[in-house]
Amino acid sequence: MTDKATNMAEETKTPTRTRRKVRQGVVTSDKMQRTVTVSLVRRYAHPVYGKQVTRTKKVKARNDQGAKAGDTVRIMETRPLAKTVSWRVTEIVERAK
Repeated sequence: MTDKATNMAEETKTPTRTRRKVRQGVVTSDKMQRTVTVSLVRRYAHPVYGKQVTRTKKVKARNDQGAKAGDTVRIMETRPLAKTVSWRVTEIVERAK
């Protein structure tokens, strides 16, 4: 094989993967067996009035770290693990008091 063919084979063999989304939120429910519900809060300025607007989104995440309700956790996007679960808990930032 020539050097050019070897380089082309190496480039096509390893496709690049996009960066996974990482978010931080508070666990609102841990009643399921391996899943927790995490509340994600985002704040932004209203485009016309400039007032700070708060929006909340609830996502379900696979809980392998043992997070409980009230814990602040960091979650990462992953492949679909169940019908509604596409995130997983990567670390517990702060335990509930």
